[in-house]
Amino acid sequence: MPHKRAGSPYWWASYTERGKRIRRSTGTTDITEAKALESQWRAQAHREQHWGAKAPRTFEEVMVEYLKGSAHLRSIETLKMQTQTLRGFFGGREVGSITGMDIKAYIRWRREAGRANATINRELAALSSAINYCNREWDWGMTNPVKGRLLKEPHHRERYLTRAEVGRLISEARALRQGDLLADFIELAVHTGCRRGELLGLEWSRVTLEKGRETITLNARHTKSGKPRQVPLNAAAVAAIKRRATWRAEHAPGSPWVFCRPGGGPVKSLRNGFERAAGEAGLTDLRIHDLRHTAASWLVTDGVPLEVVKELLGHSSITMSERYAHLAPHRVREAVNRLSHNPVTVDNQVRRLNDARR
Repeated sequence: MPHKRAGSPYWWASYTERGKRIRRSTGTTDITEAKALESQWRAQAHREQHWGAKAPRTFEEVMVEYLKGSAHLRSIETLKMQTQTLRGFFGGREVGSITGMDIKAYIRWRREAGRANATINRELAALSSAINYCNREWDWGMTNPVKGRLLKEPHHRERYLTRAEVGRLISEARALRQGDLLADFIELAVHTGCRRGELLGLEWSRVTLEKGRETITLNARHTKSGKPRQVPLNAAAVAAIKRRATWRAEHAPGSPWVFCRPGGGPVKSLRNGFERAAGEAGLTDLRIHDLRHTAASWLVTDGVPLEVVKELLGHSSITMSERYAHLAPHRVREAVNRLSHNPVTVDNQVRRLNDARR
């Protein structure tokens, strides 16, 4: 008989599967639906235990279980978006019926949409992880059609914008409907090096505009590395933040989000507008994450040490920052030239020793 759990609006089912007590949310508040689901699951468990039959599992069933088990992850919003994309192709399918040819067809579908290998791999990895999770947690025994079929990715993606290109991109963004939000996002991204999620999830409570102390605070739960950091704001970044504050005061005064929609809800995605602005600006093969690469490239070419770049951008190791080292070859030449200052030859060293003995 389904039962209620404290803190959950849904009915929960309880049954035995292979000698193990299973408790699952039915995902419904309707007791009749909950009873039907519990009966179905009991019957499936009986067939599996006594007849060795494996119940068919739909794409939706697998992904729902995986998302529930991943709710604690910082990447949960990304997983949800990936699930929506996957559902557009695999929705309604039994996972056991998905073959290697289906995976290749998905890859072709996403490539036709202009998605890069890395993006496609992340989406397929989400499907693969969901299958592995359900096999491990529920012993569903599904084959994994993704295994061995991920695409090759370039070792490093290097796409940076010049200041003139960023200027064109911002101008085209402002020309779009409600484009001021996108333009301010671009401005803030290239002048802080923050990740997309760090900016879209930014709350006003973590913004300081006190003169001389203008910063953004990123706590551990807000960063990819899980390490907190404070990001100083230059004049351009402060101007973008203040424009968002002015817009908020007029359209969403109660919103806690720096980047919000009318009504106060947070902005979830800027991809469509960004791609349109990039196209109008004549910038090909450009992604939102390239704004972060652009910030790093500007820092390095302006002579900022890699150790400082690492701290500003929140890289997990100096190795991540070293990918930009080739952008500052003059730094290496300056270091080599210092070796020629006040040269000390062996003859000079001998002469100095003799003078010291006299």
